[in-house]
Amino acid sequence: MSAVLSLLQFTTILPLGKPQDVKEFARHSWLYPLAGYVIGCLAAVPVLVIADHTIAAAAAVTLVLLISGAHHFDGLLDLGDGLMAHGDREKRVRALTDRQVGAGGVAAGIVTTLLLFSGLQASASIAAAIIAGEVCAKFSMAFLTTYGEPFREGIHSFLHQYARRYFPALAGLLCLPLFLLPLAPVKIAGALVVMVLCPTVLLFLARRLFGGVNGDVAGASNELTRALCIIVIVLL
Repeated sequence: MSAVLSLLQFTTILPLGKPQDVKEFARHSWLYPLAGYVIGCLAAVPVLVIADHTIAAAAAVTLVLLISGAHHFDGLLDLGDGLMAHGDREKRVRALTDRQVGAGGVAAGIVTTLLLFSGLQASASIAAAIIAGEVCAKFSMAFLTTYGEPFREGIHSFLHQYARRYFPALAGLLCLPLFLLPLAPVKIAGALVVMVLCPTVLLFLARRLFGGVNGDVAGASNELTRALCIIVIVLL
């Protein structure tokens, strides 16, 4: 339980008592999808009592950002700046890691939020979609924590040193209960494919553009994977 509490304290702003040692979670980072179930279910509860589909979708977007403290959204903005920066690797890394938010970050935040909102609005079941999207998003973080070689010291490098090559396989097993949601199996299968493809593409880009992965890239993967998985659920 200490590892689960540490995970939830790392990924949410929920009041969970005495702070746990983050090392407890680092040794079990394959548990990431459990945080997805918690955040997704908490975001889904109010959605069930909101009759208007558009307002329900907006509420779901708001809740996942609030519950997570927009921590991963911040990584998305930083990644947007890094991707849009002109110049060599050093300039891109500087844009990725500084505290300023530029046009690239704003664009990344707007586009990803629009995709997430439109996907939820088009979903037959917003509650099921947000749960599936959030769990898949957390798998992507487990994937990058394991396979993303860090290019600098930080929280990602700390988590990475405790990760084992088989952690994504364990995290994938935790995603299988998604097939119990009231969604067609083909939709869930499509989301599972995207949850692997998205961090794989980000891993390739990060290695090429920045020389590795940091916490911003992992956080951005959470936001992008969630939105893209929900879009796939709607389209299939």
